[in-house]
Amino acid sequence: MLIKSEEDILWLIREDKWMMELLKCAKSLNLPDWWICAGFVRSKIWDVLHGFDVRTTIPDIDVIYYDRTNSEKSTEKKHEEALKRLLPAIPWSVKNQARMHSVSNSPPYTSSINAISRFPETATALGVKLDDRENLVLTAPHGIVDVVNLRVTPTPTFHEKKEQIKIYEERIRKKNWQAVWNKVEIIGVDSN
Repeated sequence: MLIKSEEDILWLIREDKWMMELLKCAKSLNLPDWWICAGFVRSKIWDVLHGFDVRTTIPDIDVIYYDRTNSEKSTEKKHEEALKRLLPAIPWSVKNQARMHSVSNSPPYTSSINAISRFPETATALGVKLDDRENLVLTAPHGIVDVVNLRVTPTPTFHEKKEQIKIYEERIRKKNWQAVWNKVEIIGVDSN
């Protein structure tokens, strides 16, 4: 199947009962500015583009939200526990982006989408959620061209400074995506 547009991606997710169940579960927490992001979306796209009949394993389901009024890590853990009670077999990871800038040693994020835009790779800088009317919404701050063309490139945040480039390159090596998705092209990694 070819994936050419954001609507194609939304259709794939809408047709995936497992993904929709997870989205409904995350929505039930009523978190401000929430999204399920990163590998949840990217892996679905790459699985389809590789013609896989079976979903690849995702190490965690990243639920992010933005709440400046309570940036305690313990609150995130409470949200994770609430999700685990609903779907215990899912490896939930919940992070408030109002505090994550300090973890990544960057300027404060202004929203969840702003945080997603500063993820290391354009192909991972994706998020999806259900709005108040149960409509599926996709955010792709750097577009979908790279992800649908099976290309991994650094976001602007990760190709500006030497230390950020090093983080990007180390992450690419660690993730080893090409071992799972052999058609993926990695851009911007020093082969030395």
